[in-house]
Amino acid sequence: MRALTWHGTKDVRVETVDDPEIVNPRDAIVKVTSTAICGSDLHLYDGVIPGLMAGDILGHEFMGEVVETGPASTLRKGQRVVVPFTISCGGCFHCRVEQYSACENSNPVEKQDASAALYGHPMAGLFGYSHLTGGYSGGQAEYVRVPFSDVGPVVVPDHLEDEKVLFLSDILPTGWMAAENAEIQPDDTVAVWGCGPVGLFAIQAALAMGAARVIGIDHYPHRLELAHKLGAETINFRESHVREALLEMTGGIGIDAAIDAVGMEAHGFAIDNIIDVVKQKVGIGIDRASASKQALLAVRPGGRLSVPGVYGGMTDKFPLGALMEKGIQVRAGQTHVQRYTDRLLAMIEEGVVDTTFLISHTLPLEEAPRGYRCFHDEQNTWTKVVLKPGMEAQQ
Repeated sequence: MRALTWHGTKDVRVETVDDPEIVNPRDAIVKVTSTAICGSDLHLYDGVIPGLMAGDILGHEFMGEVVETGPASTLRKGQRVVVPFTISCGGCFHCRVEQYSACENSNPVEKQDASAALYGHPMAGLFGYSHLTGGYSGGQAEYVRVPFSDVGPVVVPDHLEDEKVLFLSDILPTGWMAAENAEIQPDDTVAVWGCGPVGLFAIQAALAMGAARVIGIDHYPHRLELAHKLGAETINFRESHVREALLEMTGGIGIDAAIDAVGMEAHGFAIDNIIDVVKQKVGIGIDRASASKQALLAVRPGGRLSVPGVYGGMTDKFPLGALMEKGIQVRAGQTHVQRYTDRLLAMIEEGVVDTTFLISHTLPLEEAPRGYRCFHDEQNTWTKVVLKPGMEAQQ
């Protein structure tokens, strides 16, 4: 089969690789019909996530048709499914309390030591996201093996086209959980750092949860335009001092809640961020956490910070004093996708939630390297890339 493989920083290639096979009774094989490039895939593209090996198949946002099942799978051949990026067994302590992204059994034992050394506990398994998360092949491919297929995949009705449901795999529930973690109350003012895909869905979710005001922060004009169309006020951080603008917009009180949808490769000209960029480039392993730092200083005393943006290592000059002295609550984590899929699928069917506005480009799988390059370099106009295995390349 054909698949998108990683070979180093900014070096991804579509190659012919072995077809996946059933290896566990609970497995299923899915023929991929649509797969997307996620903002967190760009961290892999930039080489700032450890644990990748040459030839690894990328991609964790995908859906398709079930073509083969193990004897313990609950899926049937021919069903259309969206596959959560979190691989979860369904039976461990964390899965039983719906903390699916902390599953204790999906990361193979022989892969657990590296992430346990970094984070204190092993990470759960994730598709296409390094050997820290199990080394599972991802979905930017013609076919993919889906472990624990009796727990994760969401069967979707035939009348909903791929583009309407694909993002149930990651970014839609990620944006929803980000807003939920912000514990939004009526009359809250919420600021969202980053108006990329997760940030835009977080804006949509925050408004749906009753926030009185949502403020989107970015520097790409088109992203800010999309945020405005969703109902958000906006700040261009290239043109305004963000904390001063937020204080002015809230009468000097500060925002009630902040959502950092940026993560470990933040932009900006603050001196600490410039130093972090240098350290990240030379491989010291420092996350560029200026969005979270800025959010902590902007949130009012007693406020909340939600962090869906991906961080992978350490960070310098973190304002721990502001966190403690202001009494700020912080919630973060990989998304417990399976907790939200049924509710969000119903909202999509009812027309309450729209996801298609985000898609700017649809490409054949064979053009995935161009998709990565443009999504990385032209983020103002390339807001979301969907790849289609089997789609003919443009001449």
